Order: sequence, then C-alpha cells, then structure tokens
Amino acid sequence: MEWETVIGLEIHTQLATQSKIFSGAATAYGAEPNTQACAVDLGLPGVLPVLNQEAVRMAVIFGMAIEAHIAPYSVFARKNYFYPDLPKGYQISQMDLPIVGKGHLDIDVDGVSKRIGVTRAHLEEDAGKSLHENFHGLSGIDLNRAGTPLLEIVSEPDMRSAKEAVAYMRKLHELVRYLGICDGNMQEGSFRCDANVSVRPKGQVAFGTRAEIKNINSFKFVEKAINHEIERQIELIESGGKVVQETRLYDSVKDETRSMRSKEEANDYRYFPDPDLLPVIISDEFKAHIKAELPELPDAKKQRFKDSFKLDDESAGILTSSRQLADYFEAVLAASGSEPRLCANWITGELSAALNKAGLEITDSPIDAQRLAGLLVRISDNTISGKIGKQVFEALWQSTASADDIIAEQGLKQITDTGAIEAIIDKIIADNLGQVEQYRSGKDKVFGFFVGQVMKEMQGKANPAEVNKMLKEKLQG
Repeated sequence: MEWETVIGLEIHTQLATQSKIFSGAATAYGAEPNTQACAVDLGLPGVLPVLNQEAVRMAVIFGMAIEAHIAPYSVFARKNYFYPDLPKGYQISQMDLPIVGKGHLDIDVDGVSKRIGVTRAHLEEDAGKSLHENFHGLSGIDLNRAGTPLLEIVSEPDMRSAKEAVAYMRKLHELVRYLGICDGNMQEGSFRCDANVSVRPKGQVAFGTRAEIKNINSFKFVEKAINHEIERQIELIESGGKVVQETRLYDSVKDETRSMRSKEEANDYRYFPDPDLLPVIISDEFKAHIKAELPELPDAKKQRFKDSFKLDDESAGILTSSRQLADYFEAVLAASGSEPRLCANWITGELSAALNKAGLEITDSPIDAQRLAGLLVRISDNTISGKIGKQVFEALWQSTASADDIIAEQGLKQITDTGAIEAIIDKIIADNLGQVEQYRSGKDKVFGFFVGQVMKEMQGKANPAEVNKMLKEKLQG
C-alpha cells in the first residue's frame, strides 16, 4: 500500500523582550537558578499579572509579516495542569480568541514552491524547567524561565514530508530573526518545535491518528524524528496494529521516538478566560504604527537582490538568509562601488568560509564592510588580482589594517607594465621550445603551463588578462 504523510508543526518562539510577559522580571539566559522568578511568576497570593505591551507588538508584527488576520479583540485564558515546574498550577495562554489568526508562509523544496497555512499564533507564558542531573534520585526546579513570553505558531497540516517540515521551520526561523522578535537560539530553547505526524493511505481524505513529538530543538533532529515516526506508524499499521494518539519524545542518541503520555485534548486542560487579565484591544492606530515599522521581508529582499543586482537565485538566497548578512552586503556594495556579483562572490565565498571555520556570525566578523569594500576596490581597479586578493583577505582577517596598507607593506601591487611582462614571457618561451611546438601543433592545454610559468616568475603579481593576451600573441608566432 502507498502511504501519505500529514505533518503540522507547533513552534514555540521566545520573544526577545527584556522582561517577562506578565511581570518585570528579567528574561536573560544563563542566570543562577531561581534568581529571575519574581512573586508574579511564582503566583504568590495577592499578586496580579500585567501584560507586557512589547510582547503584543511583537506578535502583531509577526502576524503582519505572514499576512495574517490580526484580532481586534483577543483574550487570555488559563490552561490548567499540574506539574512541578508550573508554580501556579495553570499556564496563561490563549485559546478561543488568539491575537493572530490565519496567515501563510511560502517554502521552497527542491525548486518547487508551496504555501503552508498558519492556523494561528497566540501569546502565552513559558513554564519553568525540571532538572534531573546531579540530584541523586531527586529533581531540581529552576523557575527562571517561568513567565517568559512565547508566541506559539501553529501550522495547518499542510506538510507531506520531513523535508517540507524542515523547510517551513527554517523559513519561520529566518523570519522571526529578520523581524527582531526572537534570537532564534535553539540551543537555549528560544525556538523549539512540536511535530504532529500521521499517515494515511494515498488518496484517503480523512486524516490518520496523529502522534505529537515534543520539544525538538534542531533542524536535523526534526527531520530525523519525523522520518522515524513515519516509519514507526506505517510498520505498526501494516503489522495489524493501530496508532494511538499520544505525546512522544525523540531520543537523538537512539534515533527513535518513545511514548511519553497519552495526548490530551483541549477540554482536558479546562480552559477558561483569565479573570485577572482584561481582553486585549488592538486599535487601527496601533496596527498602522507597527506596519510602518515592518522591515523589508526576506522574500521581497531576495527578489530585489535578483532584480536590481542581477544575482542568481542561490547567491540572493544566501545573502538574504539573515537581515544582518543582507545589510553587510549592501554596505560593502555602497562603500566599494564594485560590481554586485563581485561583492556577492566574496561574501558568500571567502568571508562565509572564514566565518564558518571560526564559528562566528556576520555581526562578529573581524572584517567589517568598509575594510572588505577596500579590498574589492583594489581588485576592481586591477591594483591586485583576485588570487592576490585572497592573500590580502587573510591579512585583513588577522589584523585591523586596511587593504591599501597591506598591499603597500607586502609589495603586492599588480604589475601592469607590459614591457616587464613581455620580457618574462620571451624568457619562458625561449626556455620551453618543446612546449611551444606542442601548442602550435594544436595542444591548447599547454597554454595553461605557460600562464603558470609566467605568474610563478612574477610571483603572482602580473595582470592575468595582460599575460593571457600577450602569451597568445607570442605563441601564435
């Protein structure tokens, strides 16, 4: 039997506010346990939550970026369950009236575009964290994270493969970072995913029974977890069993999912409107103000780079993969006045390779846009060749000097004196008459030998275009 997979993702995005969603406690990562949990976060008697307006602004700007409906009236609800890291015994979330309604996100998989629906995005507070290591049979509770603002983004069940799910998750990760509403740090839990996976016979309209895989925190593990779950469900059904609706965990060491608990339904949480919080009213003026702040979005920026700068799809995609990298490219382009493709090639090639090797982001690059622009100016005006440019780049990476200083100090200026080049070419030809005869008899590949010999003799400083031109003239006799 042929099977079809149905996947929907719930992505928890930690909003980059300075304080928590209902209190003034800090949200900075890495503090000593339980030092950033105030009386409101702990739900102590007599305290009342106060909504953080910045969290609302971030939710609305996200909704606008995915062309979603922004609810003029939304309500917070209490989601009731009991767990040690949930001090109040309930989580403040949104149920029937979320702040962001239906929207969409377009993904590209193997050159094919697909639109993935977003069902909703709602604001909620995070829970604390249970710690099981080094407690000798006990568990520790760190409530620093309790009350941290989250935007839970729920997709439609529109994905049909793990590859599509990863593409959607990457696109969403890129978008929230572009908007500046989330740092996207998956290792710290700022961006994590729950995947709902089911299978059905090809052509069947009704969905199969789904299993939810909780708290996956890397693109690699999302793909592996979904693929494993697909195989598990198909094998189970084909062997005569039934898929049970449940919550599962992914074990990355064993590369398998395992049962965690039966899957709860909404009514299990006994949702009801939170009596301590007023409804959220989003005015037209508030929306207009936020819309004016909306930056150029990744898809629009990518298309502009292709149209205005004549970049290929791959280069434009890499350069717009982060807002900071796109800004860096445009700064280099403006400062150098160089051809856009030259700037793009150096940023996506030499610079990106150096950053990856050093484990750095573009914002931490030792070579700022102005200094890289200085290098590209000297390549464009033929002061140095592209090959020598790589040598200058290495020196730029290791120092704070400018490209001009490095070129002058190391004597790297390109030789364009045709007389000097001609003298070397004549010498090389005279010393290699056998290769000259081979070339003249039709063995064109020998030409590369002559170019290499000339460049070696001139320590790579000769103008390559001039060398090629003069060599062809000389060798043709």
